[in-house]
Amino acid sequence: MKFSTRLIRPLVLVAMLGFTATTLQGCIGLAIGGVAAATGVVVVDRRSAGQQADDKLIELKVNNHMRTRFGDSARINATVYEGVVLLTGEALIEELKVQAGEIASKVEKVKSVSNQIVVVQELSPFSVITNDTWLTSKVMTALATTKEIPSRTIVVTTDRSVVYLMGMVTQREGDLAAAATAQVSGVRRVEKFFQVISPTEANRLDSSMMGSSKDSGRPLGESAPITDGSAGATPAADSALAPGAVQAIPIQ
Repeated sequence: MKFSTRLIRPLVLVAMLGFTATTLQGCIGLAIGGVAAATGVVVVDRRSAGQQADDKLIELKVNNHMRTRFGDSARINATVYEGVVLLTGEALIEELKVQAGEIASKVEKVKSVSNQIVVVQELSPFSVITNDTWLTSKVMTALATTKEIPSRTIVVTTDRSVVYLMGMVTQREGDLAAAATAQVSGVRRVEKFFQVISPTEANRLDSSMMGSSKDSGRPLGESAPITDGSAGATPAADSALAPGAVQAIPIQ
């Protein structure tokens, strides 16, 4: 049986794109891990192994529901951290956005849903999606190479050049992460969806994840205040955020 050239070429292209995406993701992970090791920064996910597994399962279920329910009428992505579902993407009508939030909220072990889906007249082309993927990789690298940021506990999602940050961080760590993200070329806006914890709690979690604490003092991101030269002065978190803007939306 002979296949038409018109059929074979798209199939080959899809296979190549899939291989490239998988390879790129692996390279990014290796690069970030190497940089972190070289700078001596301890990078751990502050979620337990069980919570990480639950989050990944929730993410898979929600994304599967979105594809099955909406097809080509919406482009929706779910990112999950500590049972909180962040929905990003686009929908052609408001009703689909509302339905997506309701569907996600009914998935087992979901604690809450933040629906950031944008209603548009036409879904963005593939080029926008690939650009978002590239921006995510640049932000992840920026976080991993910036001192005092526990990058491995921060989840990065990008949609239409808007970067969403999720994770369990102290106020200072979150501010530093947002500032570093906003400096990445191409980032249009930064949205913080952090679970803010105290320095003491961060230190406890880091110590438990590492098995033993090497530093009984401040946790990552709390080692020393940054001042402008005046005694006791700490600059505002937004003071160096151009070209992006930062909106703090902590999850309770």
